[in-house]
Amino acid sequence: MLAASLVACAAVSPTTRDREPLSACSVTDGDTLRCQDERVRLLGIDAPEMPGHCRQDRTCVEGDPLESKLALEQAIAQKRLTIERVAKDRYGRTLALVFADKQDVSCILLAGGYAVYVERWDNGRRIHNDCPAAAQ
Repeated sequence: MLAASLVACAAVSPTTRDREPLSACSVTDGDTLRCQDERVRLLGIDAPEMPGHCRQDRTCVEGDPLESKLALEQAIAQKRLTIERVAKDRYGRTLALVFADKQDVSCILLAGGYAVYVERWDNGRRIHNDCPAAAQ
């Protein structure tokens, strides 16, 4: 299913001037990376929470969190990663668009069904614009 997602997500953000290279990234869960000392939360999406991480006062995304994490790992594996930083969240994580070989990683996860689009978390409707078919 991930291979089909990669083909379906050919959309690339129109601006590349604000992107910087990323390196030494590991996947925390289906929507969060750690790149060196920076925690990066993918903009505009929500993935299933890892076991025991869904707060009582929150409705968490349904699905397999391990599958979602694996999909993110596969989406970035052996790829040239770049980041477009947007803001910081209340936990101090960088909210950002991340690209793997110029493909928006959030779009890949959305197209594969590994995450859901959350409009209120999509600053500037960037995800909506990068992958409108998946961001519904």
